[in-house]
Parts: sequence; structure tokens; C-alpha cells
Amino acid sequence: MSSPASQPSAGPVEDLPAVAPQLRALRRRAALTLEAAARAAGLSPAHLSRLETGQRQPSLPMLLALARVYGTTVSELLGENVADRDAVVRAGDMEPTRAGGWTYWQAGASGRGMQALRVRVPHGSQGDIVRVHPGEEWLYVLKGHLRLRLGDATHLLVPGSSAHFDSLTPHRIAAENPDGVELLFVHTLLQSPTAALCLGPHIGDMP
Repeated sequence: MSSPASQPSAGPVEDLPAVAPQLRALRRRAALTLEAAARAAGLSPAHLSRLETGQRQPSLPMLLALARVYGTTVSELLGENVADRDAVVRAGDMEPTRAGGWTYWQAGASGRGMQALRVRVPHGSQGDIVRVHPGEEWLYVLKGHLRLRLGDATHLLVPGSSAHFDSLTPHRIAAENPDGVELLFVHTLLQSPTAALCLGPHIGDMP
């Protein structure tokens, strides 16, 4: 598995114009240097710098990692403003957001202790990072076959299957279907920059 910094450039973030300055602003709000934030998110400083200048487009796993480091949500990283926190999210209000080949829809209110998303995962592995961080994650496969690696075990999840696990277990996902996988995804929002780790190439590729 290659490290994020070694992957080819995805070009400017044309479909997410607000993300680059927002990433820089939130890092500064968290009082983190570029080096400290990159280390906590499992990125190289050069890679994070490219994200902050719009030279590279972040994938959803990168956004999730940075949101945890900065103690915020993916929505805020993307510059989305929610006027009122409502208990109900209407289907017509779920506008898709695309990042690094991933597509996601907000499936829950912002400002809560959990974040709920409907996600379309592109074919292949998530490719960026094997993630390890405090908290819990739950996912439910809606469409397609999802390969989930938890520690040393690999599981194939079909529609209707779900997984609920401690996020301190190294985890990585991959879509088996050429047209990707759709799933529901819920994770806790815990800020713990010193404990949050994103492990790189030494973890090894999925079998």
C-alpha cells in the first residue's frame, strides 16, 4: 500500500472550491502546525500543503481523518453551512458532495456526537490510509459487495450486512463491484490528536 504522498496528483479541487482555504483555516483554529496536523492525520506535510492550496483533491477518508484531528465535521471542512439543527433530514435536502472519487450525502444533523452519512465508495481500495482512531464506527451495505479489513481479518459484506467496531482496530474498506458500493456510515466524533493514528505502508495491503 502506497502512502498518500506517493500517489499521483488529482489536480485542483474544482468541484470543492471552499475546501482548500477551509482546511487551512480550521488547522489554524486548532492551533496546529502543518507538520503536527499532517502527522496526526497520517499525511506528509507536503501532501497536506497541497490539499490546503487546492493542488490535490482530498478523498473522503482524508476528510474524515482531518475532521477528527481538528475536532470538527466533514461538513465544516467542506464549508457547508447548516442554518438550524433539525432532527429530520429530508431526502430532497440531501445534496451529494464528491471528493476524490467518493460521493456522500449527509444523513444526520450536524453538531451531534455522531456523524451519519450515506456513502458511495468507488471501486478498489480506499487507497489512502489504514485508519486507527478513538471511537466507534458502524456501516451497513445498501448496494454492492464491500471488503472490510479489521486488524488481520478480512470480511466480505453483501447488501443487508453490517459491521460495528472499535475504531482503534486498524480498518480499511474496498468496493468489489466495478460501479462501487453504497453504504450507510455512522461514526463518533472524538477529538484526540495525540491518540489518533493513521497507519501507512507498514500495515500491508489487503489480501
